[in-house]
Parts: sequence; C-alpha cells; structure tokens
Amino acid sequence: MDDALWRPTQPWRLPFLAAAPQVWALRRALRIHLEYWGLHELTDAAELCASELVANVIKHVGPDTPSTLVVSLGGSHLRIEVRDPDARALPTLTRASLDAEAGRGMALVDAVSDRWGVELAGDHKVTWCEFRTDAACAARERMPTPRLARAVDVLSLYGGPGHTSAQQSMDQGRLAAVMAEEAAIDAITDLLFWFRAQGWDIDDALDRAQSHFEAEFEARLS
Repeated sequence: MDDALWRPTQPWRLPFLAAAPQVWALRRALRIHLEYWGLHELTDAAELCASELVANVIKHVGPDTPSTLVVSLGGSHLRIEVRDPDARALPTLTRASLDAEAGRGMALVDAVSDRWGVELAGDHKVTWCEFRTDAACAARERMPTPRLARAVDVLSLYGGPGHTSAQQSMDQGRLAAVMAEEAAIDAITDLLFWFRAQGWDIDDALDRAQSHFEAEFEARLS
C-alpha cells in the first residue's frame, strides 16, 4: 500500500454540545485521530488549542451550544476548527497577567499554534488554528503507515461512526477512548479465535507478531 493512500483526504468531523464535561472526551478523540494520522508530535499542542476553542464557545456563546470539531490535514498544515451557530460572539486576543485565572484562552492559542483566525458565515462562525506539520514529518516517516492504514480500516468495522444526532455524537465522544480500545481488543480476540479454529498455536502467533512489530519498529528508527 502506498503511503499516500493512508494519509487522510477528508476532514474528520465530530458534532458535540459545548460543555465542560465534554472537553476531556474531545481531547481524547482528537489524540486518537492524530496518532492514527502519524502526528503524535502535535497531539499536546493540538489538544490544548482545541480545548481553548471549545472553552471559548462555552464562555461566550453558552453551555450546551451545538458545535462541531473539524480536523483536517492539507499541504503542510494541520487545521483544527470549532464551529458554532453564533456569528456575533467573536473570540478576542487579550493580554492577561501570568497569575490570571481567566482571559488567557486565545492568548494560549496564539502562542502555541502557528496561526489562527475566525471565519464568519450567515448562520455560524468558524474559529480555527493551524500547525505546521514539518516538525512531525520525521516521526510520520518512521511509522509503518501501511500497517496503520490497515488497522484503521479493520477497526472501522468494529466501531466506525455512522450518521448520528448531536446528542449521540456527544455521547460517542465521551466514550471515544474506551470504544477505540475495546474495538482493538475485539479485533485481536477474533483473530485469536480464527487461529484456534485453524488448529494453530496462539502463543506462537503472538510471539511471531511481537517479533515482527519490534523488528519493523527498530528498522524505522534506524
């Protein structure tokens, strides 16, 4: 499989209701997707900025506002957007003292991301920030991307998202990390049942898989 086939060509979208309890779930879901995309180096900064963009909606538009997180990878930038239905409440960059407990949200986004901005439409606004992916390219080159692509395709059969309402999507976001882990465990379990059905040694299969993983991973790092 060619590496270009693995790289995402469509944005990832997650509808949610803007509320403080959802921030952690959104961060986890974002981290999972960025690691799938081979952008582990950007996860901390991306999580922080996404949290601040959501917090801005909660504070200035209102709790439980129907919103959407959109993440895309194009050219040399990773782009994170938070869309909400209020085109009037615009985020502002303000100066806050180091010990201030509030007012530093967009200042953090400005400091951590490479650029950010706001786009207005008739019935909504988009607050976005971008990160250059050059710093993450080396890490992505070391990842076995064809294997990651196949793993993502397999896991989508075990728990891929369908068309859901905003409330259902919010609930899925809350369980995103658990669902991803359970999907992977289910896939591994099914493969073990398949090995047993063939009359093959499960422990030997696991040892061989571990050996292949370690050999390929070491080769990528060398």
